[in-house]
Amino acid sequence: MNISSTTSVQAAVSAASSDTADSVNILVLKKALDMQATSATALLQALPQPALATEGMVGTQINTFA
Repeated sequence: MNISSTTSVQAAVSAASSDTADSVNILVLKKALDMQATSATALLQALPQPALATEGMVGTQINTFA
């Protein structure tokens, strides 16, 4: 008796292989998102801080840069 030709066995094998492929795709997506987060953090830290105003009416009482 050859059980590999039954539809239920084929469906189970297909589901198992698609679960593995989905897991791999999710892992790759997570790694890509982590790399993007690291790059975005590095870019934001590389930006220079603006100089605070020392005279005039605007920006001398409250530092509104956050």
